[in-house]
Amino acid sequence: MANKKTPEINASSTADIAFLLLTFFLMSTTMDVDSGLFRRLPPMPPKDQVIAPPVAKRNILQVLVNKNDLLAVNGNLMQITELREKAKEFILNPHNREDLPSKVIKEIPFFGQAEVSRGIISLQSDRGTSYKMYIAVQDELTAAYNEVRDMKAMEKWGKKYSELTEEQMDAVRKLVPTAISEAEPKNIGKGGKK
Repeated sequence: MANKKTPEINASSTADIAFLLLTFFLMSTTMDVDSGLFRRLPPMPPKDQVIAPPVAKRNILQVLVNKNDLLAVNGNLMQITELREKAKEFILNPHNREDLPSKVIKEIPFFGQAEVSRGIISLQSDRGTSYKMYIAVQDELTAAYNEVRDMKAMEKWGKKYSELTEEQMDAVRKLVPTAISEAEPKNIGKGGKK
């Protein structure tokens, strides 16, 4: 009786198939991308500067978020949906009200002598504030600045801010500078520091 060989499966292309499958899944799979907040930090102060310059109370919009995700603006409870309009009113101060930020005259390219707000939005959150609420507040404040910049760009050039040239964008940023100050989180909801 002759030795009968069992037929073998040709495995020479298995590595090629595995490589193609790996390539397919790498190309077709989407990866979660970490998202964060885009902020340009201010330059470091000179070493000899010790005290921050005083800021008039009218020039500060105080935004507080407590551990229960309640929002207070200048001591008054507010819904997150109202924050954008409040911030826009603060940034613009269209009627030069005494309870809103003062303005300084600056020479700005394309705009000439223009009034620039001295307003600063001060954001303070509680250590227990949810990340979702914190991001929602950040989004509303950023949207307020973006809408004001769009408005100024439309008034001057009839285009949105994002459609401007780099020089025009720079001029609008000088006219409407982002001034958001974020303080270290505290235990606001528990009545002070621990």
